[in-house]
Amino acid sequence: MTTKTSRIQSVFEKRNGDDKIMSLFITAGYPDLESTVDLILGFEENGADLIELGMPFSDPLADGPTIQYASNVSIEKGITMKKIFGMVRQVREKSEIPIILMGYINPILRYGVEAFCSDAEESGVDGLIIPDAPIEESGIIESAAREHGLDMIYLVAPNSTDERMKAVDEKSSGFVYCVSVTGVTGARQGDEVARSVERFIGRVNTNVTSNPKLVGFGIKNYEDAKLISERVDGYIVGSALIEAIRKEYPNKGWKESVLQFVNHLKFGNI
Repeated sequence: MTTKTSRIQSVFEKRNGDDKIMSLFITAGYPDLESTVDLILGFEENGADLIELGMPFSDPLADGPTIQYASNVSIEKGITMKKIFGMVRQVREKSEIPIILMGYINPILRYGVEAFCSDAEESGVDGLIIPDAPIEESGIIESAAREHGLDMIYLVAPNSTDERMKAVDEKSSGFVYCVSVTGVTGARQGDEVARSVERFIGRVNTNVTSNPKLVGFGIKNYEDAKLISERVDGYIVGSALIEAIRKEYPNKGWKESVLQFVNHLKFGNI
């Protein structure tokens, strides 16, 4: 089993003071198979600290319409797990930004758990987020993931009990994903998220003490990110980023517009 400091862990160790870690979710193969690698590298240049690379699946239970749409586009354009690993290898030729594969257990089981974890490690993947494999059901993948040096990142939500938060903290490595509101993914009104987070994060900080904490679901701009992540280590943006791509693609200069949006998410300078 790998015992070296993971790329994910290094990001948090190198964090300066009150700076917030920004993790961005992008569906592999969206908006087309050729753009994913360039987007990831561009995200890093514009302030991203972590990348969550979505593994498209035809029945994404936790995802709202925006990420469902992106998954459907990627599937229609021929995305496969092998191609996702190939994208990670291409990123690794130029970058050490941590890459976390996020998706559902069914495609992993179909691929073969040991083969999946082995190929993930070989390609340069750093961690896994599998929303439909909670701590009680993660035994089917957890040992293989650990053996191949992959951080297992679990989720807590406002309806998680204190005991469950503590159990998730014990099982997780890398960070704990704090789902700011109950329900599926999607950008929401900042005040809706902020009200939920205010009650939620106090409990998280009491019960999750071993891992860094990132908050996600519902963040759509710099102001949301700053407000919602005030008492944790950083934030995650997914649906709002997919929407920004969907709005601009395939217009001339679409990548530049999307990267400007990313820069604003991190630095608020637009």
